[in-house]
Amino acid sequence: MDVINRAAGPSLPGLRRAARRAIGAALAASLTLAPVTDAAAQSRGGLIRDAEIEATLRAYADPIFAAAGLDTSAVQVHIINDKRINAFVSNGMQIFIHTGLLTEAKTPNEVIGVIAHETGHITGGHLARQKEELENRTIEAIIGIIAGVAIGVASGSGEAGVGAATLGQSIAQRNLLQYSQAQEGAADQAAFGLLEATHQSPKGMVDFFRVLARQEALSAINQDPYMRTHPLTTSRVDAAEAAVQRSPYANATDSPELMMRHERMLAKFIGYLEPLSRVMTKYPEKDQSVPARYARAIAYFRVSRTEEALAEMDRLLAEAPNDPFFIEQKAQILYDRGRLAESLPLYQQALDLAPQEPLIRQELAEAQVGLEDPSLLEPAIANLNEVVRLEPKNARAFHLLATAYGRAGNAPLADLAQAEEYLARGKKKDAKRFADRALQGLPEGSPGWLKAQDIQFAADQGEDD
Repeated sequence: MDVINRAAGPSLPGLRRAARRAIGAALAASLTLAPVTDAAAQSRGGLIRDAEIEATLRAYADPIFAAAGLDTSAVQVHIINDKRINAFVSNGMQIFIHTGLLTEAKTPNEVIGVIAHETGHITGGHLARQKEELENRTIEAIIGIIAGVAIGVASGSGEAGVGAATLGQSIAQRNLLQYSQAQEGAADQAAFGLLEATHQSPKGMVDFFRVLARQEALSAINQDPYMRTHPLTTSRVDAAEAAVQRSPYANATDSPELMMRHERMLAKFIGYLEPLSRVMTKYPEKDQSVPARYARAIAYFRVSRTEEALAEMDRLLAEAPNDPFFIEQKAQILYDRGRLAESLPLYQQALDLAPQEPLIRQELAEAQVGLEDPSLLEPAIANLNEVVRLEPKNARAFHLLATAYGRAGNAPLADLAQAEEYLARGKKKDAKRFADRALQGLPEGSPGWLKAQDIQFAADQGEDD
């Protein structure tokens, strides 16, 4: 798991470097790869990336997006490391979900209901009408904005939120995430239709509303932000209950496979983000279920009980030898303990089993670059170019690509990759500087030369985020 905070650069893999990434303020996000302390991993505001969790959320979301007529590859779901219950749409077709919402949800259906609701905001055009200020912001800047607003709301001070996000008091005061009651009702109705189109029950939405109803009893300062951004009304609850009554799929339940994926996601969050004592309380040794062993393996790894972590992973792999995410997790344990050569074949095996996962491909490339073996630079560059093709704003991948090109002696392409990295982070002045350097060494009219010109043009549009 990667927890990504603002002042750093790119990062990714399995729920993996949650114990390896903290950068600067506890509010923002970008893609980076610097070590993170346990305390930082548990702080609020970072962006989490994990191949397995993202694959699980895609399994939840893609049928909903397709039913809504959206390009499933264009809508992105981001995870924010924050224990409070919240989800929102921003920056075009970007859905942000807090870890607190994901871990509070008892079933996939509850999460799917939230995703369907947020998709309703997208298809209803609510974002475009209320939050145009965010349209051209990077993901890093957006999370800074959201964090600042959340701080302002929680403290009761608009100035506090503004100071945190450095955006200006007016944005915090307007609360860019606030939807009207009419829009909330419209998004709910859209969600009911999307759930029916995908043969799923609206019951998860009702169950989630019950969680929100408990929040209403709390004082305003202790309420989760979802209560403010998505106000719960009696009419919304009544509409959800009516939707269950008329749905032909009211009694549909999540498949055992989807339930297991949900439980494994929860185990990863707890294993990476909670202290060992809490992990062992939730998943005591006597619990020999797959999620419990998974959570304990991750928790042991985080506190440097490496051999115990590897033993747990080996037992899981003995039962599921072709599970790419179990293999990836074992590779990560080895990688983070400096055993790069041992991790390399495991990352390759995981990628062979899940070739569609760019984060696993990036982890493999990172191990290839980290070994400093000249024979591995070419495959590392090939892997990283595929990653950035799939994720053109992946700053960490561009950082690794710049390193690989530099070690291979290709300074112009290293400069170009560095320019891409800074552009992805919203650092436009630095992006332009490296694009200028790349242009001096690239053949005129070549694809790289044309890309450097595009970066120059993009960098000239506005100021740094």
